[in-house]
Amino acid sequence: MFLALLGSILTYLLPPLSIFLILLILVQRGRGGGLVGAFGGGGGQSAFGAKAGDLFTKITVVTVSIWIIGCVILLLAMKQGGGIQGGGFGGGKVSEPPAAAATESGAPVTTPTPAPSPQE
Repeated sequence: MFLALLGSILTYLLPPLSIFLILLILVQRGRGGGLVGAFGGGGGQSAFGAKAGDLFTKITVVTVSIWIIGCVILLLAMKQGGGIQGGGFGGGKVSEPPAAAATESGAPVTTPTPAPSPQE
């Protein structure tokens, strides 16, 4: 029960966390200056100060750790509960194809065809 509730909460928390992580990685200084250099950042200097690289690295490691743990918990919740109910397209309902439903006698199941509409 607790795992299913946590999975439902993580369904809504992981997408914003993913976007934050993408933006955080893009802001970091790389070998070529990164995205900050493209917006007029100083040559080799971060737009947020000289020590900002260390801070961004620590924040990124913590954010990635939270994201990975959240993904694992969500996977376990989906495995245990057979999927998160009410989330995603179709509301968690799985429809069976007509051929999969068989009678006890083993007779083939036929699906009714709609009657042709009268032409005017």
